[in-house]
Amino acid sequence: YLLYFRKGKTPRRPPPRKPASNQKDPVGVYCRVRPLGVEDEECCIEVISSTTIQLHAPEGFRTNRNGEYKETQYSFKKVFGVSVSQMELFEYVAKPLVDDLIHGKNGLLFTYGVTGSGKTFTMTGSPGQGGLLPRSLDMIFNSIGPYQAKRYVFKTDDKNGMEVQSEVDALLERQRRENNLPVPKTPSSRQKLDPEIADMIKPEEAYKADGVDEDSSYSIFVSYIEIYNNYIYDLLEETQEDAIKPKPPQSKILREDQNHNMYVAGCMEVEVKSAEEAFQVFWRGQKKRKVANTRLNRESSRSHSVFIIKLAQAPLDADGDNILQDKNQVTVSQLCLVDLAGSERTGRTGAEGTRIREAGNINQSLLNLRTCIEILRENQMCGTNRMVPYRDSKVTHLFKNYFDGEGKVKMVVCVNPKADDYEETLLVMRFAEMTQEVEVARPVDRPICGFTPGRRHRNQAFKEELSRKLEERGGPIDRDVPTVINHLVHSLPPLPSCELTDPHDDITLPRLIEALQNRHRIRQMMTEEFNKSMLQDLDSNLIAKDNFIHEQNGKLGEKDKIIQANKEEIERLEKRARMQEHKIDILQKTTKIYEGDKRSLQHELETREQRLQRELSEKRRMEQRMHGVVSDTQHKWEKECERRVNAMQLEMQNKLWVKDEKLKQLKAIVTESKTPEERLPGEVIKTRGGGQAVQFTDIETLRQELTTIPSRKRKSSEGAPANGNQSDGAWTDVETRCSMAMEMRAGSNMAPGFEHHGITKRRKP
Repeated sequence: YLLYFRKGKTPRRPPPRKPASNQKDPVGVYCRVRPLGVEDEECCIEVISSTTIQLHAPEGFRTNRNGEYKETQYSFKKVFGVSVSQMELFEYVAKPLVDDLIHGKNGLLFTYGVTGSGKTFTMTGSPGQGGLLPRSLDMIFNSIGPYQAKRYVFKTDDKNGMEVQSEVDALLERQRRENNLPVPKTPSSRQKLDPEIADMIKPEEAYKADGVDEDSSYSIFVSYIEIYNNYIYDLLEETQEDAIKPKPPQSKILREDQNHNMYVAGCMEVEVKSAEEAFQVFWRGQKKRKVANTRLNRESSRSHSVFIIKLAQAPLDADGDNILQDKNQVTVSQLCLVDLAGSERTGRTGAEGTRIREAGNINQSLLNLRTCIEILRENQMCGTNRMVPYRDSKVTHLFKNYFDGEGKVKMVVCVNPKADDYEETLLVMRFAEMTQEVEVARPVDRPICGFTPGRRHRNQAFKEELSRKLEERGGPIDRDVPTVINHLVHSLPPLPSCELTDPHDDITLPRLIEALQNRHRIRQMMTEEFNKSMLQDLDSNLIAKDNFIHEQNGKLGEKDKIIQANKEEIERLEKRARMQEHKIDILQKTTKIYEGDKRSLQHELETREQRLQRELSEKRRMEQRMHGVVSDTQHKWEKECERRVNAMQLEMQNKLWVKDEKLKQLKAIVTESKTPEERLPGEVIKTRGGGQAVQFTDIETLRQELTTIPSRKRKSSEGAPANGNQSDGAWTDVETRCSMAMEMRAGSNMAPGFEHHGITKRRKP
């Protein structure tokens, strides 16, 4: 057998891979409706059939000119209602992509929808209800588990390719990396799984791919990235955390490999050997993903996450033992599972500050995806050749090759039937309907290696047959065949001399023949005795071994019972511990979210306090400035008032002085009369014309006898004097007397500069 296999043919190199075939397949779009929440009353989505849903406009939302409610139907490849399980969804959507991955073809799966529509649950799931991602990992390792290569046999070349190392190099690298790993605290610390991983998939729900090439060796590499604010970050990158001054994560760039496929340069790819290990790596990166608390979702994804499963496979050599050391024979296929961030309106989410910028970038990237899909559909349906703007967004640029024919593309549209999401759901339905009309070129099949298939199986069968024959002969032989023959030869009688000196010697040859016959007979007897003894020893050994095995089986049965009881107890305790750890992790995540909210609120409070302090200090400066202005103004007006008071006092003093002077002059006028009768009490005042007038304050009666009667003599109103003693010449009219006195005085006793204009009558009370 070994000789036959060593003469196997040299494998031929596969032909260069074509970009795509002439056949095309439409993008598979599926719809999943999440259950209506307890607090939600009105439902706007109804599942009509397995492929059709109907949207009902909610109350207060008119959709036509007549004000009537409009009902719209949308068709999908398949519709999953609220009662559909995670296993059924995986069987229809992701299982064909996993089959293609194992057979060397690429695949891309999106989850798309409004915030809070169930995208993350569909992709990740929960304990007991594993989503598409853990079920895909479980199916992959169930299929290729017995045919996995040893760790570090396959090695990435940092250029989106794979290399094959020899067993010796792989062993050296394993030793080097194990020496660099920290020593675990407990022996089972490496085998300890995250509580989120445990009980994801029930054993009866496991799947296994058909048609796995048993003559190839496989290895799985996983990577996990997120696209946040149109920047790419590696969620598996190991960074040294600095509590004093933490360093922000470095963004990655997109590059194109030699086959014109896009990949994330410098992204960490981890080789995993089990579904539990792979999901543990995923959960380690999931804890670094950007989430935030919004009004619509407690843990809303603020970034697009991309989990890449890369499968490397290479054929075995002619013996079926080792991997063929030829890089050109290595086939690499990958499955991308993308959880898109939800589209949202900032008015509904109550976003502020950073959340508004995040929502804007999310909506912009989703808009770019819609634009690319729309242009692809237009080019295919109308025959145009418009350039598809893949480079406008990191999401579309990264998956450009899939739309160009590098693998199948599928999308799960998640919708929430509550009435509040009706407008966003309507936009999602239109985008999904448009996406179904885009056709993607079908990828070509992987070329088959030139070896005859089944060499691993035949080599294993040969080894089993050889082991069985050795066991039949009493176990492995400690000595080889030449050693046994030499021992038998030395135990036989010695041969006589066979030298012939005489041609007529008739004794030597017969003696030699007789000796040889005796040796042959003794050899046969020794062989029979050896076989008998070997058989007896073998029988005794077999009987002893059977008794020992029977005894050990009894003890083993008892141990198995004890072990089974211990396992059940351990499983019960582990399950309880996992549930407690799961609760603790949920509380830690909630605490982390609350701490983030607390930090943001504290930052906002500090900002407002600083603003308030600035306003208070500004107010104090304004008060001081106004106080100074008021003091200056008050001082200024005090001076002005003092000046005006002084001026008024001076003016009044001048006026008083003028009045005093006038009074003195009037007094002088009055006092200069010779008789008391001529003294006229009065006041001098200014007139409107600029002159002066005298206002009398008392009236005196003047009597004088004249020899002649004045021509202006006043007669009594009765025509006769009231008193008989009074003469006709007596003056009784006051005005006449005053005017006469002033006329007589004006000529002689009036002060210079004064002018008489009349006398005003005034009586004392």
